[in-house]
Amino acid sequence: MSNSPIHHDLIILGAGPAGLSASIYANRAAIDTLTLEQGNFGGQMNLTHELDNYPGFVSISGADLSEKMHQHAEDLGCKFSFDIIQSVEKASNDAGFLLRSSLQSYECTSLIVATGAAPRPAGFAGEDVYTGHGVSYCATCDGFFFKNKLCYVLGGGNSACLEADFLTRFAKKVFMVVRKDHFRATASNIKKVTNNPKIEILYDTSVAELSGDGTLASSITLRNNRTGKKTTNTYDPGSFGVFVFTGYIPNSALVASLVETNENNEILATEKMETSVPGLFAAGDVREKAFRQVVTAAADGATAATSAALYLGNLVI
Repeated sequence: MSNSPIHHDLIILGAGPAGLSASIYANRAAIDTLTLEQGNFGGQMNLTHELDNYPGFVSISGADLSEKMHQHAEDLGCKFSFDIIQSVEKASNDAGFLLRSSLQSYECTSLIVATGAAPRPAGFAGEDVYTGHGVSYCATCDGFFFKNKLCYVLGGGNSACLEADFLTRFAKKVFMVVRKDHFRATASNIKKVTNNPKIEILYDTSVAELSGDGTLASSITLRNNRTGKKTTNTYDPGSFGVFVFTGYIPNSALVASLVETNENNEILATEKMETSVPGLFAAGDVREKAFRQVVTAAADGATAATSAALYLGNLVI
């Protein structure tokens, strides 16, 4: 690892919609900024096959919108680098932040954490055993592998509805496993699944167990949440898949020792994206918020970059 930290006035951790939006606004405020990303530009947005609620696009894939946002930032001259940050701490002079990876260290006066969130496991027996072998958290990524097979989709929110509808392009039939007696989705998304003849909705139901030979699952056990009764469905090994869309876990561990978080490990931030640490801002799904949408993440990023500009003295209101 290099002994001399690379210094920037502002570093943005994450290049999802929040981080990309922050990059654009920071560039417009003439802040010396570096955006660090460890995976793909767009983050979780890439896992969505269709967005129909982002202003300006009647319908666009998450991957295409990610590319457009990234290209916009690149065209403006925003600076990006790929690295996996392993730790974040206050700088020795207490006037900024020190970030370390296995290859490089970075210093910045202000920091925007836009690290997003990771899919939350459903918690049923066998989930970890068959992840990647019948259990998936991305219909866009893995739907093709279940052509003419059965699919179970866990969840009752917008993501579950959209992905269940998408899976009907490949699957013979899709069972939606909804924990409660109702959806937690918009009316338009509920309509998509209730009107789709290839989707059967199982309300008040959870998956209790997935079992098989340890390589391919051959049975799924469902539990009725009202009566507690369990039913096991047995199939040929590998003839069905389970897609989990039961929420997300915020990627806040890097700064958890610095900032205040809630019981769900979401970073607490004001409407200006300010955390409990001066100069450290949080944007997007990593922070506590009521709605998690691409458009709200982008708004968070714009707000965080504007607040950082004020903090750095690059903007006066």
